Amino acid sequence: MAAVLFSASYGVAQAAEPLKVAAIYTVPVEQQWVGRIHKALTAAEERGEITYVYSENTANTDYERVMREYAEAGNQLIVGEAFAVERAARAVAAEYPEVAFLMGSSFPAAEPNFAVFDNYIHEPSYLTGMIAGAASKSGKIGMVGGFAIPEVNRLMHAFMAGARETNPDVEFMVTFINSWYDPPKAKETAYAMIDNGADVLYAERFGVSDAAQEKGIFAIGNVIDTASDYPGTILASAIWHMEPTIDKAIAAVKDGTFKADDYGLYSFMEFGGGSLVADESLIDAATLDAVKAKEAAILDKSFTVEIDDTEPKSSQ
Repeated sequence: MAAVLFSASYGVAQAAEPLKVAAIYTVPVEQQWVGRIHKALTAAEERGEITYVYSENTANTDYERVMREYAEAGNQLIVGEAFAVERAARAVAAEYPEVAFLMGSSFPAAEPNFAVFDNYIHEPSYLTGMIAGAASKSGKIGMVGGFAIPEVNRLMHAFMAGARETNPDVEFMVTFINSWYDPPKAKETAYAMIDNGADVLYAERFGVSDAAQEKGIFAIGNVIDTASDYPGTILASAIWHMEPTIDKAIAAVKDGTFKADDYGLYSFMEFGGGSLVADESLIDAATLDAVKAKEAAILDKSFTVEIDDTEPKSSQ
């Protein structure tokens, strides 16, 4: 058993390798958002830096219990998403000040040990919007989201802003299916948008790209790259890389500096937390040049993508 030391300043455990890490997911690890967290933690385990256990499909009513079980089992870092269980998650973390908690959250960190993160991939989302706006011939883009929460809203707004840069008159159909994982519902929603004239779809949820492929129109991916699953359909995707966030947290726990920080900035492009992937065979050269120039401007900070967490609305 690894020797455990304690920092007097904040009480979070630090230990020799490997660090004991647990994750709690409310959806399957196949779901794109938690899949990125799972990928980053799996990579750290494969490097020998951590041991990693996780629970998936955890009901909100069970979340508090699972958190306690992992804390009692000696895990030194617990990762998860607290969006629907904020109060319970923060209460449990307060009971275990020697454990580091890193939770997806729309709210601030809480001393001494409840750090937060978020998927700030609004920058590549803007770039995918530029591509979508240029590709749309009908001037109508359909957007299917899970829930109208800040984490989704900001990506949609950034995408819409990018689309307006290349197509100022573009219109948007925006619908939330009120589920994180319901591909059939997302697909049916996308069908309705296509029937109403959308010729490009923003696939924030699984199921949307299936509709696009079946109807022979383009789609924009989100968080993960699914282009190989939908050849000729996915124009581009805004990719979330959770590795910078996870690796920073692991290092902080190990060296005793972990505290209640906001890790959201590590999802920005400058830290390698977000990136654009595009199928250049489907995009005209002028659009590609414009997108590459905008990407360079984002990275050198001469252009800033606005963060807008308000609920986006249809423009029709």
